[in-house]
Amino acid sequence: MKNAVNTLFCAAVLSLAACASVEPGPDLIAQSLSNPTRTDAHRERDARSQPEIILGLLDLQRGESAIDIFGGGGYYAELMAGVVGPEGSVVLHNNTPYSRFVEKANQARYVDNTVPAVSLLKSEVDDLKLAPNSFDAALMVMSYHDLHFYAPERGWNKTDTALFFGQVNKALKPGGRLVVVDHSAKAGSGNSAAQDVHRIDEEFAKQEITANGFELLAESDALRNPDDDRTKMVFDKSIRGKTDRFVLVFEKQ
Repeated sequence: MKNAVNTLFCAAVLSLAACASVEPGPDLIAQSLSNPTRTDAHRERDARSQPEIILGLLDLQRGESAIDIFGGGGYYAELMAGVVGPEGSVVLHNNTPYSRFVEKANQARYVDNTVPAVSLLKSEVDDLKLAPNSFDAALMVMSYHDLHFYAPERGWNKTDTALFFGQVNKALKPGGRLVVVDHSAKAGSGNSAAQDVHRIDEEFAKQEITANGFELLAESDALRNPDDDRTKMVFDKSIRGKTDRFVLVFEKQ
C-alpha cells in the first residue's frame, strides 16, 4: 500500500509541510503550479480548488502515469503532467457530452500546441478504452455525480456504474489510487440530488465505490464549506465555486 500511512496522516492534518516524506512532495507540486505555460484561467482556479492538496493525495511520482477522467479543459491533467515529468504520461479523458464544451480548446492546447505528457482520449462510460494495468493514479473532480445524471437528449444515458468502476479498477496498476472530489449533497440523499442540483451524498459515494473494487484510504476536509446548505444547484451564482466538496482517496483492491 503505497505511502498509505503517510497519506492518511497528511489528509487528517491537511498540511503539506507535514507531508515532506511523501513523494512527490511540495517542491514538485509547487514547480507544476508555477509553470509559466499555465493559462490565466487555470491559475485563477487555484485558490478555490487547492490543487496542492489533491495532487499530494494522488501520491504521483516522476515517470508515472495518470488519467484525469471527465477532465474537461485539463486543469488537473496539466498539473499532474508537471509532477510526473516528461518521462511520465497523463491522459485527459472526456466523453461526448463533456467534449462538446472543450474539444476545440483542448485540440489547440494539447495537440496543435503540445503540452508535454498530456494526451487526449475521447471515450464513453460503457467503453472507456483503457488498457489494463496502465495507470498509477486516476482522478475524478466534480464529475462522479454525472454517472447518476440522466439526460439522453444531451448524451447522458443511464450508466452502469459497476461496469464503469470495473474498467477504472482494471486500468489501475496494483496499489493504484483513485481520488474523487465532488459537490456534497444532503446526508441520506443517495444519488437523488445528481439529477437536479448536480450533487451527490458522500456516504453513497463511499459505499458505491468500495463495492466496486476499491478500498477507502483517506478523506480530506480541505474543500469543505459549512456555509453551503447543500441544497442549491452548483451553478447558482451564490455558491458556484464555493460548494461544500468532499475529497475521498481510494486504492485498487
